[in-house]
Amino acid sequence: MSADKSGDDKGIDQLLEAIDRGEPNAMPDLVSAIYPELKRMAHFQRAGERPDHTLNTTAIVHEAYVRLSAQEKGWKNRKHFLRAAASVMRHLLVDYARTRNAAKRGDGKAALALSEDRFVVDDDTLAVLAIDNAMKDIAAIDPRLEQIIECRYFAGLSIPDTAEALGLAVRTVERDLNRARGYLRQAME
Repeated sequence: MSADKSGDDKGIDQLLEAIDRGEPNAMPDLVSAIYPELKRMAHFQRAGERPDHTLNTTAIVHEAYVRLSAQEKGWKNRKHFLRAAASVMRHLLVDYARTRNAAKRGDGKAALALSEDRFVVDDDTLAVLAIDNAMKDIAAIDPRLEQIIECRYFAGLSIPDTAEALGLAVRTVERDLNRARGYLRQAME
């Protein structure tokens, strides 16, 4: 790790401690300090969405900030915070997909007769919901597998960074990632 990165991590750790102490400007300062990384994560998560998705990366980061600000704090380090942010972003996209899906079903309004040519299935929305259901199934089997998938595929962390964020050995992450991929494939079928 370079000296700059280590210095950045110390500054982030100090901001996380300030958040735990309840200092009012600590959370905005933290987000400002790692905003480019949060944007990268949001862009990474949004990459699998359809091109006309109305939530852009900035909106995802800002909504994640609101949700993270309302959460119980206690983040241990930069990687732990980023893991929490990835989870919040994933749930944000799932909530958005559910809302969009509910709106397509009439959002509680009286049902209308549908003709074949008016019925459109949004594969992207259904895929987000299917992935969320698969993640819940995986979490029921082993919560650590869900965390590894979130770090790798939703936060875009490397295997060594995932291992560091979760406090695991690199080999353990590699082994569990293979298991998680198998469960994910099975759940998606």
